[in-house]
Amino acid sequence: MDLHGFLKALARRWPTVAVCLVLAVGTALAATSLGTSVYEARTQLFVATRTGQDTAQLSLGQSFSQARVQSYAEIVTTRQVTVPVVKELGLRTTPEELASRITARAPLNTVLIDITVRDAEPRRAARIANAVAERFSTVVERLETPKNVPGSQRKSGTGAETSPVSLRVTQEAVAPAGPVSPRPLLNLAAGVLAGLLLGAGVVALRETLDTTLKTVEALSEFAELPTLATIPYDKNAPKQPLVAADGHSRRAEAFRKLRTNLQFSQVDDPPRIIVVTSSVPGEGKTNTAVNLALSLAEAGVATCLVDADLRRPCVAPAFGLVRDAGLTTVLIGQARIADVTQEVAGGLSVLASGAVPPNPTELLASARMDEVLKELADRYEVVIVDTAPLLPVADTVGLASLAQGTLLVVRAARTRRDQVRAAAESLERVGVRVLGTVFSMASVSKGGRYGYRSYGELPAPRTSVLRGKAAMPAGTGGAGGAGEG
Repeated sequence: MDLHGFLKALARRWPTVAVCLVLAVGTALAATSLGTSVYEARTQLFVATRTGQDTAQLSLGQSFSQARVQSYAEIVTTRQVTVPVVKELGLRTTPEELASRITARAPLNTVLIDITVRDAEPRRAARIANAVAERFSTVVERLETPKNVPGSQRKSGTGAETSPVSLRVTQEAVAPAGPVSPRPLLNLAAGVLAGLLLGAGVVALRETLDTTLKTVEALSEFAELPTLATIPYDKNAPKQPLVAADGHSRRAEAFRKLRTNLQFSQVDDPPRIIVVTSSVPGEGKTNTAVNLALSLAEAGVATCLVDADLRRPCVAPAFGLVRDAGLTTVLIGQARIADVTQEVAGGLSVLASGAVPPNPTELLASARMDEVLKELADRYEVVIVDTAPLLPVADTVGLASLAQGTLLVVRAARTRRDQVRAAAESLERVGVRVLGTVFSMASVSKGGRYGYRSYGELPAPRTSVLRGKAAMPAGTGGAGGAGEG
């Protein structure tokens, strides 16, 4: 997936990004509101050596202090410092817990020690910092005082040696004005960044795992078959599956484009019997077959629509016709084709499914079915056959071999690559001629109708040249649509 494809995926899956962003920002705000405020007080000490006024002695004293100061910083959090502080201030904590809230730092090439204390109360943080500094000075000076040695020089009257260093507070700790944690703006910014990164990661993962075909370009490249039309998604299609009532909608024009593309893609050998199928249910094959047939009839092509989906027949309900008598009635010899063919508005002839049989696969692949299709081809210029999906049942494979061409309907962002591959391979194994694919229920930009009235009302094209022996479903194009009828 290149950058352009990734940006399109982000735009397509923006609700996922929005949810991740809301969750991350909500988490940041919750952490900010529920977190305990922490205040930080800081004090600073200066380490000096007790030396004479001689320049050499001062230089040696400075070097001595800088060499020792890093070690002094490690003493701040020892129990020698924390235990007395806890007792002195009466803190309700352990020396170890207090040590975890104390930080000491000695900047390089200096004789300064910065002591920082964190606490939930600002005044208490300052008191602890000052107490730690005072106790720390005492501990360091005691540690630096040499032990009594026989014959050593003692201060008269004291009986103790003198420490070579002394620590003085250069900056006393004061109660901080505001907490150092939590930081609302920083947490909010971190939440927004984390949400965007999480959303982008989830989208990338879903795109990697999602094998559905989302664009007509992806379908054409993957299936290596011509895509004859892209049928836009129409939320009103389930209630109004027939496009004849809304002749200038995007969907209606898409079926006319299918009719035209089908005509010009098969100029040398126009098929007369066309099977319309899909890999799995719910891809729009029935609506494709119905509206393709209507589009052909609209163009003046004598067309018969046959409902050969003998498991879930949907053609008769789409037109409001009688379903009990139809194809199965003819196949078992109880009626002739002319007796059960029904006419609908626009001059389209419909052969309904008839009663649902117990053995649809055998009936559709029988020699009698071949005879019925040939008889229909003699009566009509084009015969459109709606069939069952390819993968769940074996009905269509046997029937498609009796036809002269097959249209494979693929639903946008629903049909998976492996399903399209399996459907195409099943047709190829029996030598079926696949005319192309129809990309149904594709997302489109807003805007409902073409501006024909700006140029004058255009009549529906009449393809009289299609009549006769060479007539192909040239006007046969109509690609499929909304949902399984």
